[in-house]
Amino acid sequence: MTRKHTARDAAPHHLETFFLSPTRAAELVRRTGVVETMRGMAQALEEDFGRWQDFEKSARTANHSPHGVIELMPVSDDREFAFKYVNGHPINTRSGLPTVMAFGALASVDTGMPEFISELTLTTALRTAATSVMIARRLARPDSRTMALIGNGAQSEFQALAFHGLLGIRQLRLYDVDPAATRKLAANLAPHALEVVCCGSTDEALRGADIVTTVTADKAYATILGGHQVVPGMHVNAVGGDCPGKTELAAEVLRKGRVFVEYEPQTRIEGDLQQMPADFEVTEFWRVLRGEAPGRTSAAQITVFDSVGFALEDYSALRYMRALAGAAGVLERLELIPELADPKNLYALLQPPAAAESAVAARTAVAA
Repeated sequence: MTRKHTARDAAPHHLETFFLSPTRAAELVRRTGVVETMRGMAQALEEDFGRWQDFEKSARTANHSPHGVIELMPVSDDREFAFKYVNGHPINTRSGLPTVMAFGALASVDTGMPEFISELTLTTALRTAATSVMIARRLARPDSRTMALIGNGAQSEFQALAFHGLLGIRQLRLYDVDPAATRKLAANLAPHALEVVCCGSTDEALRGADIVTTVTADKAYATILGGHQVVPGMHVNAVGGDCPGKTELAAEVLRKGRVFVEYEPQTRIEGDLQQMPADFEVTEFWRVLRGEAPGRTSAAQITVFDSVGFALEDYSALRYMRALAGAAGVLERLELIPELADPKNLYALLQPPAAAESAVAARTAVAA
């Protein structure tokens, strides 16, 4: 993509970075409402996916270890560069750490100045669920009212509330290999007008399900959902498979359905799609949003969203949370980039304050 330079290049620039902390982000979401926050985020996602070709895109850079992965996820248009740092370490819960921890930034393309830095641990959960709903609106049957939710960990409440509040799901059928996780999820959902059914197996959870969301955490090849368990008309929202060597769906599930992805080059490496040959046909979702490819074409069709998470979603989430926090007055200023009287004299930072002030005064006197 060719950069477009406009009159804004001549505008004065300020060394001002704003920060949204986890505490402030949680306060903001509580004040706005979880479902309303995801509603706004889904709208931002649709706007940005709708201008897909405005962005420079690449698969994320990842560092893999036996216990997990650390990733950097960049994306940019002609105005802003965004990135997210995120990890995935399922072993962390044994020592009281979250499986996923993240932060990110927005910077000016014109100057490189980092203008906004934010927590993205909570925000990633919100944007992942908002993305799932944005895509399910086009792929799930409009009369879908029951969802099986396989994997009841940290992401599960957000998926449940997004599908309930934004897509009309009325019954949730829950299953996790850890019964304590299911009890936790059921307790958190109790205040909401949802019928919650705690199940003892995946098969039980799938009974009558219109939508199946899989959001498991183990960093391993796994078969959470087999081909024999998928029935006509079902929409599969596969969220947990997100790195090489980690899957949730049997290959037969992909062969039985029509598969939609975010960014194909990344999904072929990291998604359930990694099991399939290079010529296995998939559809990038932005084409559906722009009317260039069909979504669901019949009530009996099986649709699969092979979700791995893509950097454009983080850009959308960052710009939405910045606007929301700015309107609420909860952004904090962060001293990140040094303020220099002479931008060519970085060494002045190391001078005693009195000497630096004298140098500034001398330059001012000469200029006068």
